[in-house]
Amino acid sequence: MEIKKISVIGGGTMGNGIAHVFALKGFDVNLVEMNNELADKALKTISSNLDRQVKKNVISEEDKTNTLKNIKPVAGIENTPSDSDLIIEAVYENKDVKLNIFNKLNGIIKEESIFASNTSSISITELSVTGRPDRFIGMHFMNPVPVMKLVEIIRGYSTSDATFNQIKELTLKLDKTPVEVHDYPGFISNRILMPMINEAIFALMEGVASKEDIDAVMKLGMNHPMGPLTLADFIGLDVCLAIMEVLYNGYNDSKYRPCPLLKKMVAAGKLGRKSGEGFYKY
Repeated sequence: MEIKKISVIGGGTMGNGIAHVFALKGFDVNLVEMNNELADKALKTISSNLDRQVKKNVISEEDKTNTLKNIKPVAGIENTPSDSDLIIEAVYENKDVKLNIFNKLNGIIKEESIFASNTSSISITELSVTGRPDRFIGMHFMNPVPVMKLVEIIRGYSTSDATFNQIKELTLKLDKTPVEVHDYPGFISNRILMPMINEAIFALMEGVASKEDIDAVMKLGMNHPMGPLTLADFIGLDVCLAIMEVLYNGYNDSKYRPCPLLKKMVAAGKLGRKSGEGFYKY
């Protein structure tokens, strides 16, 4: 089966970015949201991000026009076109929500289609119990999707070689770099990144240094483009906590325990950029 029609479930930061890159490469993309208002909001974000690429001479005005023509907004998961060749789920990090989506879609989408999740930490094997485990895979894009080259491709326990190879080739068509990862909590990116961020929060909580100095050490000493606390605000502290909890529960190892300060800030609604305040104010 040649993959031509993509349905992206979720039009948030990751979903609209994934729809953006597929549509830019000429694929037919259905952008599926809960309602028309959210779908329109996602399209406006894509249009704005395309404008940024035009301004930087990355793409032309014609590229922008054609990209937007390739995206069709869809309201309601139950209205996802049944002839979609590839489903990419890109909703927030909640296992039950993702399972519910795939259970619904399994009875709608044609049998030969591939299901993929953009999850950053949840087990692909556990999500694949919803059906077609041999054609179920993880495609973990990095944020911001139009800019970042890496895609972690995660094999579930039963993912077939044919499915993996097809998704790897598809990723290359997007001008992305695919990396093969096996299905363990946090995969590679977040198994390494999130404990680093979590440890930076512990250092802040324990008064080892100020937030500015912790970030400065990692930027100037380790050549990171942004410090771990700034990065946590960018990702969202609720997302960081959710991933740390997946690591902690998945490995049953105390080294992955979420920092109490992180838990307290999430409980207080201090989630980072999206709430206007996290470790820094925005």
